[in-house]
Amino acid sequence: MSKSSSLTQFLLLAFSDRWELQLLHFWLFLAISLAALLANGLILSAVACDHHLHTPMGFFLLNLSLTDLGCICTTVPKAMHNSLQNTTTISYMGCAAQAFLFLFFISAEYFLLTIMCYDRYVAICKPLHYGTLLGSRACAHMAAAAWVTGFLIALLHTANTFSLPLCQGNALGQFFCEIPHILKLTCSHSGYLRELGLVGIGACLGFGCFVFIVFSYVQIFRAVLRIPSQQGRHKAFSTCLPHLAVVSIVISTSFFAYLKPPSIFSPSLDLVLSVLYSVVPPALNAFIYSLRNQELKDALRKMMTRCFSGETRCRVSAM
Repeated sequence: MSKSSSLTQFLLLAFSDRWELQLLHFWLFLAISLAALLANGLILSAVACDHHLHTPMGFFLLNLSLTDLGCICTTVPKAMHNSLQNTTTISYMGCAAQAFLFLFFISAEYFLLTIMCYDRYVAICKPLHYGTLLGSRACAHMAAAAWVTGFLIALLHTANTFSLPLCQGNALGQFFCEIPHILKLTCSHSGYLRELGLVGIGACLGFGCFVFIVFSYVQIFRAVLRIPSQQGRHKAFSTCLPHLAVVSIVISTSFFAYLKPPSIFSPSLDLVLSVLYSVVPPALNAFIYSLRNQELKDALRKMMTRCFSGETRCRVSAM
């Protein structure tokens, strides 16, 4: 194939050649997606219905749940369909849409995690200025900036990648459409360099967020260790640990997937790593916050009590 316009579909990487294992992957992905939908749906409902969670952290947590649902709904359904139907095909336009949406949601999630780190920094290191620095309008602007930046990054990368001529076949070494794997099929040197330039800009932006997160947590830990009471230190740490755990999972899995040494390359390892950074974190984030955030646990408990008692009214107040 000499041009991308001649392509009508791509071939995704199958999890296994055996039908029994394909079926096992289907049920595994179904369980993960249902767990993610349930956990994130509960968080969305709890934040919306409990006025105690109408805080900046609750607002950002709501946005984070939306990005997690977006990531799961972008990659998993097609993989489940292919496993159940014993096929590996995806249409050209479907592949472009999947690549755009995944990059959009995963980029927005990373920027939201950076903003949530700023929220913890202000809450612990500058508590007297919390209401001023993180008012309703400021929170809305920061969340909008995260979504818009993620959208622009996804749009630029997707538009550039799918405008390149592809002459290396149509087989992707991935279970979903991901831009780095599509670039391996291109035969345009100038387009590839242009994409590398976009990657460099994105890498600088991502590295800047990473440095900000590290610097913020250094300041947070220093402030927490100065708290005289053990109970106060424990409470401060408990508000940071869920966010720190989520950030660690997202960064470590994605970094290892893209920066692992070429000497340990194998299709099966790539497949496992891609699941670890694209499917597992969106499913785990909600559980981490649900188990470690006391206010969220209380809100979920009250919501479930109301549901079981037949009370269905939900009052939503302004944040």
